[in-house]
Amino acid sequence: MPFTGIIPALTTPFDADGAVDLAALRDNVHALLDAGVHGVVATGTMGEAGSLSTAERAAVVREVVAAVDGRVPVIAGVSSGTPAASIAYARDAAAAGAEAIMLLPPLGYRADEREIAAFYAAVAEGAGLPIMAYNNPEATGGIDMPAALIARLVAEVETVVAVKECSGDARRIAALLNAVPEADILVGGDDWALEGLLAGAAGWVSGVAVCAPAECVELFEACRAAELERARAIHARLLPLGRLDMTPKLVQFFKAAEDALGFTGGPVRAPRLALDAADRALLDAALDALRAPAAV
Repeated sequence: MPFTGIIPALTTPFDADGAVDLAALRDNVHALLDAGVHGVVATGTMGEAGSLSTAERAAVVREVVAAVDGRVPVIAGVSSGTPAASIAYARDAAAAGAEAIMLLPPLGYRADEREIAAFYAAVAEGAGLPIMAYNNPEATGGIDMPAALIARLVAEVETVVAVKECSGDARRIAALLNAVPEADILVGGDDWALEGLLAGAAGWVSGVAVCAPAECVELFEACRAAELERARAIHARLLPLGRLDMTPKLVQFFKAAEDALGFTGGPVRAPRLALDAADRALLDAALDALRAPAAV
């Protein structure tokens, strides 16, 4: 299956009592599909996967699969500290109907290249689903997977067929396209989506797309059509929100943005807290930029 286009990294809404709000999740997914997104990721960082129980993770994926109803691929985040835990998450996701998984290197331990390769191979063998390898040094205590390591994973692990690149270095897209032309390479950082898409990325796994899906789809289409002035104008409106993606409070920022833009973000779970006044001012300025008339 191809991994292309705009793929929102879904948030997980909670109700006032702290329970997963499956109805709100379903409504959010329907709105994203109506805006033209090309896939969705559930139970990733944006979905507060680390705060969900095993049963909640499975319920979220089931609800997303039901809401999507075959219109686009559903990818489940299964990152963890051990192959066994990731395999268990992946099997639950497969049983719920997910078509692929997204996987960071092992969490909580700064593994070397040999250990990373063994980790992906073990999860691949146990999971039985296509894998989007996820490179995000900020989320893994400094583990960075350069193009040469990604090429090793793709060569050694048959089911590693896509890469979400979130190192913050836009040059990695070109390097990965050269190193693994057989894999789908996707932008994973919201503040350099324009650079990544114009470099040839197949798509964008996006936080911004949970609250501004139509604009993200328009940006993707403009880049594909080489309509550069149009792409720059759209990107200028999205960029202040995109910069908030590359912060520890990305979940709080995007849930609050969803609430402001007609979706349901709702509260976060501890240890996260709601935005304070200073952070809320940053978000309000970013929302003002998004709402500004297009420059072209």
